[in-house]
Amino acid sequence: MTGRRWYAPWLFLAPALAVAVTFFLIPFGNTVVLSFTDASTLGGGHFTGLDNYRRLLSDDAFWLSLRNTALYVVVVVPLMVVLPLLVAALVQRRIAGIGFFRAVFYSPVVASMVVAGLIWSWLLSSDGIVNSLLRALHLVAEPLPFLTDSRLLLFSAMAMTVWKGLGYYMVVYLAALANVPRSLLEAAEVDGAGPVRRFMSVTVPLLRPTMVLVATLSAIASAKVFAEVYTLSDGSAGPGGEARTLVYTIREAGLGLGGEAGYASAMSLALFLGTLGLSVFVTRLNSREQQA
Repeated sequence: MTGRRWYAPWLFLAPALAVAVTFFLIPFGNTVVLSFTDASTLGGGHFTGLDNYRRLLSDDAFWLSLRNTALYVVVVVPLMVVLPLLVAALVQRRIAGIGFFRAVFYSPVVASMVVAGLIWSWLLSSDGIVNSLLRALHLVAEPLPFLTDSRLLLFSAMAMTVWKGLGYYMVVYLAALANVPRSLLEAAEVDGAGPVRRFMSVTVPLLRPTMVLVATLSAIASAKVFAEVYTLSDGSAGPGGEARTLVYTIREAGLGLGGEAGYASAMSLALFLGTLGLSVFVTRLNSREQQA
């Protein structure tokens, strides 16, 4: 009777597998195939071998977007690993009204990217709250071009990414903090360790796997950033598109009836391989530290 039901688990998995194959595996395979062709948005195309990948090596727009994306990852990931942990440690305490502060920190997560972009555009405009405050404190004489200078625009987008993701990773850390054994913290307290020492010597080492998870997830999200730059710059990616990211460049290459689907697919595959390599690097680095 049991042998006849070998297919039962597959019946439960079938819907999820169908979704994965239809919306992930088939499009991924199609992207790989298109990357070796000169296909346009309207279809068609001929096999061109590695021409698209050779073109990447000499494409200034690609290298600019790659540098911007790498900078985005380098700046955002450490902030995403540290800041949510500190916030989670603060809001973990059971005091009156702490639920309100948890909701405040989490609220940006549920806000749509369009709404978040409008809020930050309003805050960072030349006559927005940030510039008005800076001038009121006599820290600047003229409004800072947060949204019109390519470098400041990129860092403004990073700030928006951290603001929007802070609450999400805070919840992840709260779940991990709940599993830290109280006995270890109490033993450290008996030995004379203060709150900071207990946090650094007991809590942080136990949260290392969670920190690696957060670093990996935030690195992948940062490598695929698009909406922040697009909404803050009204779709221009700054003067001359100098604040463009990889996803922005991929969209630009494949957009419209005359879009180059083959070339955009090659860039997409390069982004996938880079993201995969970054994830493997973070995981391997953590494994070596644990074995040391």
